[in-house]
Amino acid sequence: MAPKTKRTKSTMTDEHKQALAIGREQGRAVRRYLEALEAHRPKRGRKRTPESIQRRLDDIEERLETADPLSRLQLRQERMNLQDELATKSQTTDLSALEEDFVAAAQEYGARKGITYMAWREAGVDAAVLKRAGIRRGAGGE
Repeated sequence: MAPKTKRTKSTMTDEHKQALAIGREQGRAVRRYLEALEAHRPKRGRKRTPESIQRRLDDIEERLETADPLSRLQLRQERMNLQDELATKSQTTDLSALEEDFVAAAQEYGARKGITYMAWREAGVDAAVLKRAGIRRGAGGE
């Protein structure tokens, strides 16, 4: 058995620490923007307004009084879902600020991670946003 060698503790340079911090911040900017895009992606079907949601909530309250136990259970769940949806609609996300952070980070982040133009597009990023970020079609092997 080979004798154990004492391992010296290597210290990270300030430049390395700085590079890691930049990478983490770029990753956060990209993730936040992609999450916001996903959350605001148009849904299929007729759009629900806060007013139509409130009308349905009022209707549920009326129906709860006379519904059988199983229907009451389903109505209560629908009420909770609608209340969550209504709360989400009232929250506004400043997509423009997230977009600016994305534009600043995406090119370097994508180059480091090997992310192509088409992968960004399939993730829902608009072509104009990619252009502002300096990410061009055909770059990176496409």
